[in-house]
Amino acid sequence: MKTNIALIGFMATGKTSVAKSLAKKLNKKYVSTDELIVRKAKKSVQRIFMEDGEIRFREIEIEVVKEVSSMQNVVIDCGGGVVLNKINIDRLRKSSIIILLTATPDEILKRSLKQKGERPLLEVEDRRKKVIELLDFRRPFYEVSADYKIDTSNLTVEEVVEKIIQILKGENHGYSGKKE
Repeated sequence: MKTNIALIGFMATGKTSVAKSLAKKLNKKYVSTDELIVRKAKKSVQRIFMEDGEIRFREIEIEVVKEVSSMQNVVIDCGGGVVLNKINIDRLRKSSIIILLTATPDEILKRSLKQKGERPLLEVEDRRKKVIELLDFRRPFYEVSADYKIDTSNLTVEEVVEKIIQILKGENHGYSGKKE
């Protein structure tokens, strides 16, 4: 029986806010893969990318996903690129219902502008072009990894949480492969 919920999706789709709210509402522990990576590396995500590179970041991410996949009764806030390594999804799938949060490129840009400096992959001149490139590349990975999908573009955190709770009510905590 799967006792975890893993939220996947691109940056600024609401994973952190939704995961924290959902964990509280379901009386589960909140776990952030990015926070665990920062603790393990003893430096910020930005510094890991700058000093060690994305490959090193992804290596630490694999270690962290292995750890969180063995936990029970947690809501996992996955970093946006967690789907890039199939091993991560295979591990998450064993213990978690995987929910993909999506948003339009414009909504992602609007939300990520509020977090300037916190998005190493968006530290480029044409942020909109970069968002679209990354989304286009990652979309197939997200789609194949998800049990369910929710577009958060026009929803509040509370509305997304309610949608997830409805999914869980119809889900007997087993994999059904349904997409919303």
